Amino acid sequence: MTGPDDTDDSEEQRDDRPDSPPRDDPGSGPGVPRLGRDEQPAVYGPDYQFEPPDGLDESVVTEAAHPTADGPPAMTSGATRTDGGASTAGGDLDPANYDAVDVFDTGDLDLRDGSDSCYKCSTCDTSCPVAEVDDSFPGPKFQGPEQWRLKRKEDADIDPSITDCSNCMRCDSACPSSVPLSQMHNEARGEYVEEQMEKLSTEYVRNRILSNYRFFAAIASRTPRLANFVTGLSVTQWAGEKLLGITGEREFPDFAEETFREWWRKRGGAQVENPDRRVAYFHGCYSNYNTPEVGKAMVRVYEAFGYEVMVPPQKCSGTPMFANGMLADARRHAETNVEELVAAIGEGADVIASCTSCSLSLRQEYPELFDLHGIEDVADHTFEALEYLRIHEDLDGALADAELDGESFAYHAPCHARNQGLARQARETFADVDGVTVEDVGDSCSGISGTYGWKAEKYETSMKIGAEMFEHMEDAEGDVGMTECPTCAMQMAHGTGYEIRHPLQLLESALVE
Repeated sequence: MTGPDDTDDSEEQRDDRPDSPPRDDPGSGPGVPRLGRDEQPAVYGPDYQFEPPDGLDESVVTEAAHPTADGPPAMTSGATRTDGGASTAGGDLDPANYDAVDVFDTGDLDLRDGSDSCYKCSTCDTSCPVAEVDDSFPGPKFQGPEQWRLKRKEDADIDPSITDCSNCMRCDSACPSSVPLSQMHNEARGEYVEEQMEKLSTEYVRNRILSNYRFFAAIASRTPRLANFVTGLSVTQWAGEKLLGITGEREFPDFAEETFREWWRKRGGAQVENPDRRVAYFHGCYSNYNTPEVGKAMVRVYEAFGYEVMVPPQKCSGTPMFANGMLADARRHAETNVEELVAAIGEGADVIASCTSCSLSLRQEYPELFDLHGIEDVADHTFEALEYLRIHEDLDGALADAELDGESFAYHAPCHARNQGLARQARETFADVDGVTVEDVGDSCSGISGTYGWKAEKYETSMKIGAEMFEHMEDAEGDVGMTECPTCAMQMAHGTGYEIRHPLQLLESALVE
């Protein structure tokens, strides 16, 4: 039985269950790499070591590793030549006659292949919701491959317009040539913030605060009623805009009086023990501090299907940090998350996230940007919560006898769900359930994109992007919204006044309650 997590929310410690295998044991699970926060060795680093095949003359290896001062190493008697016997000494093909030329200064990541794959069709620009409403934004093609080529060739500064990209990542899905656009944007944004943004500027301080929501939410959740009272004051919103550039047009989300992790500890952890069907729940910051009912629904639904739920220590997925160029912050959080999730995978679990931005971060952005040990295993074992049940369970059969009380939902598929091919899953899951109607409100972006719509200078752009979704929601039959993304839910509620629910809550109503 997975025990309760009795760690403090602000200082989560490792979950050292006595019956768990040692976490630094390389044999803790098949296919799971040895744990640790050490990085993988650099592919092009100087520490490469050649292991000679058995039986190969040692003198050949020695000469190859330590060539003579007069040229290439001499071949020893009996060694097989691989050049067909052609002489290169002193000729035009002699490597000694060449000087190495750096065509591209590749930095930590070599994105040349991706950049060269771009044939300038501009499909990414036409799919960009920011470019659609802001004529001054040059679009993802410039922010990605064009800027990357310019930067590498002339060492030009990153264009400041990179901060206007909302990181919705729609360009990734739109590109017919699989150019890693969002990876390029994240790299460029990180470099811009690190090298060009003034660290004492209001913009940097504001972005750092927004990126590290988890830190401030952990503090506020210690006295949630007081925090809700203070953040609800109009003077607080006014001061937030005047001093930090956080828009005063939005109301701060309420903090729950009991976080998800507090509830988890009180109930005694998992109620189902099943080593053959384990999932590790990555709840993310918002389900923990603001909407614990989503996390509770996840646990109850999965336990109804016989899964043992683990809740490992975890930090922010890094999504708001990527969007604000705070890559060093994101890496620190990723180190903890990867280490803890690899340990859970070693105990037979798959990783489940209820937020589509969190699952996308673990699946795509982590392996694109970091070289942490075990990161590919985490990416391969991560799923969105409803997606996992649709793959492994007979949801149609389970829902065949379900009946709900005449509910109608206006459903919005988040951009980060579309990136994972999950845009239709909620509507398809509930299509044949009696007493419920789920109406898709179209493929437009909600416009908030995490922290983007919370910035005073981006607020109007955010609302222009979301206008189409608001209109379709109001035309839909129901007056309750539904989505898998917590910040899309904020925007949906802000633009329409609707109550917003998560598909897991509807699944809980149909199968558990």
